Amino acid sequence: MTKQKDTTANPALAATQPMMEWWQKQFSQGTTPMARMQLAWMQSMADAMQFEAEFLQALAESGQKIAQSFDGETPQTPTEMQERYQQLIKEVTDAQMERMQKAAELSHDFRKRLWEEI
Repeated sequence: MTKQKDTTANPALAATQPMMEWWQKQFSQGTTPMARMQLAWMQSMADAMQFEAEFLQALAESGQKIAQSFDGETPQTPTEMQERYQQLIKEVTDAQMERMQKAAELSHDFRKRLWEEI
């Protein structure tokens, strides 16, 4: 059997019961928006980490292509070497521009997520 406190014996407890119920309801509602805002922040951070991982992958692939160009068929003229380097620099530059574009979008997405939670 469960024992319930008898508030009728203590009028002070009976008088404060509605206030305690209201406070508990307000307290539980106050933490939910903060948790949702933190979740939105964490999702934005996960997106940023994904973008950074994609950029690092592009850099690694570029470095691998440079190494392969020296292991396999080596360029015979400075013009061939320049073309290879320009192609690799173009790929890295494109990856950097995509990274910056995603970073700009991430800022707007984060604001939108926060606004939705508020």
